[in-house]
Amino acid sequence: MDNIKLYIGTYCPFCKKVERFIDENNIEGVEYVNIDTDKAEREHLIEVGGKKQVPCLLIGDKAMYESMDIINYLKENLIK
Repeated sequence: MDNIKLYIGTYCPFCKKVERFIDENNIEGVEYVNIDTDKAEREHLIEVGGKKQVPCLLIGDKAMYESMDIINYLKENLIK
């Protein structure tokens, strides 16, 4: 899979949960984007997803919110 971005916030515990899952399962191909430090990407997230909520997994132009939904998606699609 390509063009997958995980939008995160600096102090978001749900973002840390997803990041930890990715690290523990050696999942590759997910680009991290911190909306607290990148204003242009924050605006892009709002434009595509309709809100500033993180974590958000952006797959192409489809936004997926909620940490457990993201983790379940990663389990089903990216773990080899």
